Amino acid sequence: MTYLPSDSNAEPKRSIGFLLLNNFTMMSLASAVEVLRMANQLSGEELYSWYTITLDGEPISASDGIRITPDASIQTCPKLEVVMVAGGIDVSSSYGKEHIAWLKTMERQDCLIGGMCTGAYLLAEAGLLDGYECSIHWEYLASLQEHFPKVHCTNRLFSIDRDRMTCSGGTVPLDMMLYMIKQEHGFLLSSAISEMFICDRMRDENDRQKIPLRHVLGTAQPKLIEVVSLMEANIEEVLGMDELAKYVNLSRRQLERLFQKHLQCSPSRYYLKLRLLRARQLLKQSTRPIVDIAIICGFASTAHFSKCYREQMGIPPSEERASENKKYEDNVARSMTFTAIKVPILSTSQRSLAVDAFSKSKTEATFGSVSLKD
Repeated sequence: MTYLPSDSNAEPKRSIGFLLLNNFTMMSLASAVEVLRMANQLSGEELYSWYTITLDGEPISASDGIRITPDASIQTCPKLEVVMVAGGIDVSSSYGKEHIAWLKTMERQDCLIGGMCTGAYLLAEAGLLDGYECSIHWEYLASLQEHFPKVHCTNRLFSIDRDRMTCSGGTVPLDMMLYMIKQEHGFLLSSAISEMFICDRMRDENDRQKIPLRHVLGTAQPKLIEVVSLMEANIEEVLGMDELAKYVNLSRRQLERLFQKHLQCSPSRYYLKLRLLRARQLLKQSTRPIVDIAIICGFASTAHFSKCYREQMGIPPSEERASENKKYEDNVARSMTFTAIKVPILSTSQRSLAVDAFSKSKTEATFGSVSLKD
């Protein structure tokens, strides 16, 4: 669904409320809001409004200790089209029955419901993720799976499933909002926003979180964690298996058994996979020649690199690069033929901070630099 204002003086059309839980992650909130602000600035139109909301309208502390005075309480907030729950640390102790009741009310009003960082935990508690795919910060992934078996958990950076949007923490809300903007207003606007924030690339819902091995294994296997860390630090200059074993005072045979028991593969296979994953990142995120990528990832020849890559990824490196280029060209083509769907002006009795931000942005050189019209 696409939203474009018919009157530049009108209140923004896509009204988004951020429900802040105690100890929410400031980085996640800022990553989401700044994308919306830049969408308005670059388009020269008030495409989005945003409101911060707390249970009672009182100031609330982020996990870094900074206190935020919200725009409204759950009782006084304006009409919303999207509700995003901003979670953080100790999320299971950060909400109550009132939060759950309000979110269920918003869902009945056909709001798109989402969660950032650990916000999905509250949505799962409210039963709003039953039967939905969901992303959450990797620290809470196992807990969410255990406590809410009806939720389809993934380790993707973000998941958009029908009328639910969930993402992991850090800067990932930026990627999720860019994806939403691309769907609603086209690739040209989302890519221009990405450039303004100096993002190397726009990650999509197929990108996955890298879950630290120490989180998977705990602290019981320090030697295994140390060997994997050595592998990750030596991608170009590949270390031999005997050398790796010597670093952690193990025999090669002991090292092999350790990997088979806990990672279900040999050390050399695991090392190769790490190098190929690094190669895949470079193929998708850079314009380096394939021969350079092969060297950077520790391969003696392009032919050997291509053979290993095809066996692991299912396609040769040249096709991986070509598919990424085609994806970019297709996005541009779709944006050039993008047609906006007008919707009724959102009526709200409350002034969004987006209005003031939009007024200030008019002095910026980039104001209105991206056209959304044919």
